[in-house]
Amino acid sequence: MASLQDQLRGLVYSTEHGDICPGCRQPQDDCRCAELAEQERIAALDGIVRIRRETSGRKGKGVTTVSGLPLSKAELKTLAKSLKKRCGTGGSVSDDGVIEIQGDHREPLKAELERQGYTVKLAGG
Repeated sequence: MASLQDQLRGLVYSTEHGDICPGCRQPQDDCRCAELAEQERIAALDGIVRIRRETSGRKGKGVTTVSGLPLSKAELKTLAKSLKKRCGTGGSVSDDGVIEIQGDHREPLKAELERQGYTVKLAGG
């Protein structure tokens, strides 16, 4: 009897299993592609959190970016919320794991992240 993997090869939808993931060819309920990509992103980091001020692509408005955090997306969102509250401003978390805080808040962010035990570097100008 053929394995499930052989049966699903080339399928996009199965009446038995529903939608099929194009990456791993598993039913969508069993797909772990997003988890594996998140684990690979975290493993590729060097353990240093980098804080920089950027204005490019924002019509001159400055934001402070925090990158290199070895956290999952849910943990990043929680940390971003506390950092935004600490700075008293808005911000967001991008898909590639970078926290953006509106305005120039490099020093308070550095102090807060070092207090939490991270190795922090101020990068860029």
